Amino acid sequence: MEWSGRGHVLAVRPHGETSAIVELLTEDQGRHAGLVRGGRSRTLRPVLQPGNSVTANWRARLADHLGHFTIEADISRAGLVMDDALSLAGLNSACALACQALPERESHAPVYRAMEVFLDALGDADIWPALYVRWEFGLLRDLGYGMDLEKCAVTGEVEGLTHVSPRTGRAVSRDAAAPYLDKLLALPRFLRDPEAGFVTGDIADGLALTGFFLQRRVLWPMDRDLPESRVRLVKALTDAGRN
Repeated sequence: MEWSGRGHVLAVRPHGETSAIVELLTEDQGRHAGLVRGGRSRTLRPVLQPGNSVTANWRARLADHLGHFTIEADISRAGLVMDDALSLAGLNSACALACQALPERESHAPVYRAMEVFLDALGDADIWPALYVRWEFGLLRDLGYGMDLEKCAVTGEVEGLTHVSPRTGRAVSRDAAAPYLDKLLALPRFLRDPEAGFVTGDIADGLALTGFFLQRRVLWPMDRDLPESRVRLVKALTDAGRN
């Protein structure tokens, strides 16, 4: 069994004295792990960093074996964010959440492509927090747990949608939401309209919204919780005034 393709490094775990088990997010093969011989060497260690993109060849005798990766560098991003605590928090959260939420060896091409857009924007703190929220939103949709934001679940209105029902995942208009604000989740406008900007509080509201459904619909059924790195990201954005 063999395949070749491009992937984003999600996680690296030591194996033995010199090797490493590497998890990649690829467009066609999904989240895929493999052994990299010499993965802890001086040559490969800078390449095998979360957030970097690589070209990989995977080979195994049988399809259900761990298999071996041969890795070549493609785009190195990890070094660029290493001195930026906020960007590093975003990178760590995205990689950890992808490892937690995505089934192994199941293609989720939209998640892969959206993650690349997010990773490429990590140098601009005015942009990437919103891209991160959109990535989580798309992750939910691609896993089959997308929210219905087309119209109000109560009135059928398509304008003025400001909240989401935590029970159904359907949008609710401003007027219909008014009596139940303490029971509903805020819906930032930029999640419905890609052209819309965002104001103070939108990023926090978006993270609360996606985090709620990721936790309850995706992770809890697998006896998992949101990664600690995701919790740290929320705090880092708040402390930096980027929420």
